[in-house]
Amino acid sequence: MRVTTLDIGFVPLVDAAPLIVAQEMGFAAEEGISLALRRAPSWSSARDALTFGQVNAAHMLAPVPVAMALGLGGVGGARVDVISVLSVNGTVVGINTELAARMHAAGYPFDFADATAAGRALITAVEGPLRIGVPFPFSMHAELVFYWLSSLGYPSPQSLIVRTVPPSLMADAIRAGEIDAFCVGEPWGSKVVESGTGQLLLPGAAIWAHAPEKVLAVRGDWASSEPELSGRLIRAVWRAGRWLDDAGGRSLAAELLARPEYLDINSELIERAMSGHLTISANGETRAVDRFIGFHDGAVSFPWRSQAAWIGGQIAARTGLERGRAMRDAAEVFRSDLHRGALASTGGDLPAASLRVEGALDTDERVPSQRGGDVKLCRDAFFDGARFDPKFT
Repeated sequence: MRVTTLDIGFVPLVDAAPLIVAQEMGFAAEEGISLALRRAPSWSSARDALTFGQVNAAHMLAPVPVAMALGLGGVGGARVDVISVLSVNGTVVGINTELAARMHAAGYPFDFADATAAGRALITAVEGPLRIGVPFPFSMHAELVFYWLSSLGYPSPQSLIVRTVPPSLMADAIRAGEIDAFCVGEPWGSKVVESGTGQLLLPGAAIWAHAPEKVLAVRGDWASSEPELSGRLIRAVWRAGRWLDDAGGRSLAAELLARPEYLDINSELIERAMSGHLTISANGETRAVDRFIGFHDGAVSFPWRSQAAWIGGQIAARTGLERGRAMRDAAEVFRSDLHRGALASTGGDLPAASLRVEGALDTDERVPSQRGGDVKLCRDAFFDGARFDPKFT
């Protein structure tokens, strides 16, 4: 098989692991492709490189292709489709040391688990509008923060100032007093802790237990003109995600990701995210988070159209778009059809449906699969018990 090189954009975060592992561990080579991984300094540059054809595919924030389909995000023209979910969860909410001190003084235990208690304690401790940093305006970080705080009665956007800060600069923004809090992917929350400028408050998984964090995005015209290549890419990344969720794979992955050409950061910080054992404060307090980040188990890679619809509905609610149309348009960019087709030859089973009620699973469950058996899905509850039924077709 002739090897074809694909240019892939990525931002240096732990959740780029499936792409890095696919290349470094030979899963791409098994499919006759080589991934030339191009490190991007920001999400806007990664988006633009994909939109203008400088790369074939990109590690992308899940809401970015949705926002683009809704005419938002600053770049017009090319349609961008999601052909796989690369990861779920893997984010942290953190606060500066001043807010942490107030919350400690008020008796908040920093259990790193209860989103309702954490949110109420934060709202009580804030003096004036809360300035929170997120990596991009259209990101799961922003959507989770808006959903979480508004559900608890914190008026947003009136009392919530959301500022865009590249992940690697979050600690600098806290130190400079530009933001009071942040939501960011690892290892950059842990980097804030190591810098002594802040404390971790909550994992993103405590807000939504199965939030699609990063996706594998391609231009729609490329997916149509190169179905064989896009299928090879889906399979390579799917196998990499499976390897990452097998016992023992993540420690080696931490060493790979730490290399200068990838994250260029201490592997110990990466290992924290991979293991779910996080240090939440400068004095060494630790917390263990089950399924802090997921790459494969529970059909993680499957691009649920209902996940996209939820994102579209959230974006519409805060931008004034018509919600039903936004949900429909959003669902079209999560290409469960292409994902199914690419994995048909692998023996891997996928859910029979492409839509589901998001937030309905309080525990792991087996659901009907496309091969007539059943497949495991992981708990996907929202912190407030809400359910999202995508009744828009």
